[in-house]
Amino acid sequence: MALEQLRKKLEVSTLSPAFGTITKVMSNSIVATGLKPSVGDIVKIVRHEDGHESMGMVTVVDTQTFSISPFSFVEGNRVGDRIFINNKGLQIPVGEALLGRVINPLGQPIDGKGEILTTESAPIIRPPIVAMKRGMIDEVFNVGIKTIDGLLTCGKGQKLGIFAGSGVGKSTLMGMIVKGVDAPIKIVALVGERGREVPEFVEKNLGGDLSGTVLVVATSDDSPLMRKYGAFSAMSVAEYFKDQGHDVLFMMDSVTRFAMAQREIGLALGEPPTSKGYPPSVLTLLPQLMERAGKEEGHGSITAFFTVLVEGDDMNDPIGDQSRSILDGHIVLSRELTDFGIYPPINILNSASRLMNDLCSEAHILAARKFRRLYSLLRENEVLIRIGAYQKGRDKELDEAIDKKEAMENFLKQGIEESWDFEQSIEALVVLMG
Repeated sequence: MALEQLRKKLEVSTLSPAFGTITKVMSNSIVATGLKPSVGDIVKIVRHEDGHESMGMVTVVDTQTFSISPFSFVEGNRVGDRIFINNKGLQIPVGEALLGRVINPLGQPIDGKGEILTTESAPIIRPPIVAMKRGMIDEVFNVGIKTIDGLLTCGKGQKLGIFAGSGVGKSTLMGMIVKGVDAPIKIVALVGERGREVPEFVEKNLGGDLSGTVLVVATSDDSPLMRKYGAFSAMSVAEYFKDQGHDVLFMMDSVTRFAMAQREIGLALGEPPTSKGYPPSVLTLLPQLMERAGKEEGHGSITAFFTVLVEGDDMNDPIGDQSRSILDGHIVLSRELTDFGIYPPINILNSASRLMNDLCSEAHILAARKFRRLYSLLRENEVLIRIGAYQKGRDKELDEAIDKKEAMENFLKQGIEESWDFEQSIEALVVLMG
């Protein structure tokens, strides 16, 4: 078994016999000559002085030279260091051995639990599912949160966004979904977040239980290339389990940090900054990642939740707007609701699931519509009700909303350790709406 694993590793790291040399080292990229690579090729950088090895990706090709974005940092590299092309491209180890582990975007363990014993690997960059091979999303995906299951029902293979400003509760909601979800495999990508948040997420949000879970981590102190490919690596792991026939939960926090990493790379390569400094490549990259989730005929499914950190609670910032146009639904978290003590603070009036009507019974849909209608009436007339300007009996529908206000707010509330069965959530909603 050990020899087989060694053989596989050597195959993956096959290098070209020829090598190039570094001619220039800049603040975030390296220029080299002597090879004829293609854009996207993975290279190994070997220091002449001490033999230290690091990896990078070819991002610009000129007549005589080519530029490399390193996965680590440029410090320590100098003119004359050698460059080898990795003929196998950028791959990540996959297999059952990954379950319960915390890895970096290159598939290396960072949890101190030793080497990951697997002989299989998968390319990090893959095309999305072909449109005509996508399966119809017709099965409910139970997440264990009654607000989502009852009012924003999602299906197996659906892609949803969780939109919120900083400190509103995205990570807490992520933890509730991972713990309460009905999925055997859970892949969580933490991209560009603070290093402190990683052990906190494991211990507080997941209760220290990583069974059936793979955590792919690229923290804010990692290079832009590591942060960018952290998302793609996690998606490759999810695709491996989807191809085995599993229904996989994929969660990523956050799309905004992923976009910022590509912004750094794009601007360093001379791309023009457009809206809020984001180059055009950022908007191209988002669908390349998000469209890899979904349901495939003859295989399993990847149900994805992408968190989007909106700057200044502006839901129409470039990344939020582009993400909403690609995803199959959006869950908006409201800072106002946290002030009223409603957790998770999901603003159901600004949130939507595009597939809910295809997944739910007529009674469920009618109850959800009525809940939204009554809740909307309460919000519209809140000031009048509070100052006593509204007299009961003038509007029959508003009277019903006032009578059910407390019960509706209780339906929206849920404890962090609480988990609801889907049928239980729907029954509570239908009974509440009469």
